[in-house]
Amino acid sequence: MPENYIKNENYNSMLFRINMNQMAFRFLYSHQCRAARLLCQFGICDTCKPVQPILWKKTVPFWNGPFWNSCFWTSNEYRWGTDMDDKIIVIDDDFDFLEILKGHLLNSGFQNIQTEDNSLTVAALFEQGEDFDIALIDMTMPEIDGLNLLEIIKNTSPRTECIMVTAVNEARIAVECLKKGAYDYLVKPVSREDLIFSMKRVLEKKRLMDILDIGKSRTLPRLKNAEPFKPIVTRSPKVIRILKEAELHARSDVPLLITGESGTGKELLAWAIHKASLRSRFPFTPVNMASLTGSLFEAEFFGHTKGAFTGAEDSRRGYLEYTHRGTLFLDEIGNLAPELQGKLLRVLQDGEYFKLGTSRRQTADVRFIAATNEDLEKLMAKKVFRKDLYYRIRGGWLHLPPLRERKEDIPLLADKFLKEYAGKSGRIDEDAACLLMEYDYPGNIRELKSILQSAANLSQGKPVSADVLPRQLKQQKTLLKCTVPSSPGGILPISEIEKSHIIKVYELTGRNKSRTARILDIGLNTLRRKLRSYGIE
Repeated sequence: MPENYIKNENYNSMLFRINMNQMAFRFLYSHQCRAARLLCQFGICDTCKPVQPILWKKTVPFWNGPFWNSCFWTSNEYRWGTDMDDKIIVIDDDFDFLEILKGHLLNSGFQNIQTEDNSLTVAALFEQGEDFDIALIDMTMPEIDGLNLLEIIKNTSPRTECIMVTAVNEARIAVECLKKGAYDYLVKPVSREDLIFSMKRVLEKKRLMDILDIGKSRTLPRLKNAEPFKPIVTRSPKVIRILKEAELHARSDVPLLITGESGTGKELLAWAIHKASLRSRFPFTPVNMASLTGSLFEAEFFGHTKGAFTGAEDSRRGYLEYTHRGTLFLDEIGNLAPELQGKLLRVLQDGEYFKLGTSRRQTADVRFIAATNEDLEKLMAKKVFRKDLYYRIRGGWLHLPPLRERKEDIPLLADKFLKEYAGKSGRIDEDAACLLMEYDYPGNIRELKSILQSAANLSQGKPVSADVLPRQLKQQKTLLKCTVPSSPGGILPISEIEKSHIIKVYELTGRNKSRTARILDIGLNTLRRKLRSYGIE
């Protein structure tokens, strides 16, 4: 047997056959072996299946071996819900302790970690404008101690959350740290569980603060992980802010409620949230709640065993079991029958359910996202929808505006749908584009898509004209001037486009400044200043 393998017998001890230094030995034994004994005992280690009485695992090279990378306890789906862009700095003058903390963080899914053993270097980094999301600070260090470094960090980077680490467990010091802006106070030796619990809380606080900042900021937010949201075509400031909030919610496992009229893209947003989360490797299961009846609900949701009822010739996995570790999308939750809402509430509260035909309790690790086009508050007032279920599914709330409130997206969406149905040559003439911009779309994006699919078929490869558009679009009076006159050079400066658009909206609102500012999503004083610059009072 090669010397670079480890033997694990009876899950209780490991015989090390390689020569490693004391620190690596201690780290490997206290973390890797302990997890191996626990997980292999239950047969849930991905690498070790099927479990045998004697298991051989390659451990060299130590940091990249298959045991380290693919064991169940270190796999991505069971790491804390962290964003890979969260920047963390760990400061301690004890190099060994720095490596231990870094190991804890790496094993829990954090990747963007910087370690520093010199507090002066750290102070200089922050004073130069370096930005970190979280700082782990040792209290006792030469040059600058932990309290003074905390003060420097909070003065130069107020949004950096600080967790203090100390060998002295004194209430006075803890209170002083919290007064100076620290979020938490950990006492050495710091266990992995305590560290990650504190990190999870501080990230949740940052997530909530970021969500609050979205509405306050005048500048449009940027998505850190834009790839999952690419199918959602928009340039609407409202929708961009919603997408940023959705990205922040994707980091956590709180249940989400998405509201909006039919056809606004609720399922597409739910899918994007799933793809942006650490559950993206597991199933995304959409369920139409309006189609589930009493007996069908339990069979579909919970599954059943063979012979559980007449016609159950085979056992069947329900939505919960199939979606384990993934995301369950509960579409049209407002149409779920009242007698079934209590059964769903039980699963949401405890993650527990009973498969039909068995009395054995089962659990499911599922993230719930619900959606509806109904007004749930009105349904609760009529006692048609349970209040406790409403507050359980509304851990976070996202409301998608109708297409008539985001008309700047119509050209983008029309271009996307035309490319789908007419290829790259698909075009819309000026009159048809004007009619598309004026229509209010009661069916929202779904209706626009249907209109363009029909128009592309009728156009037979020619540009889409007003003649092939549905009658309801052609019966309207012209309300907007859809074209901007071209400049001599063919391209207008951005300032001219902005001026034209502001004046156009101002005229359409009957020169109502407050209404114009709301439509343009700018401040009233900003609008007044711009109108004065255009010579309009």
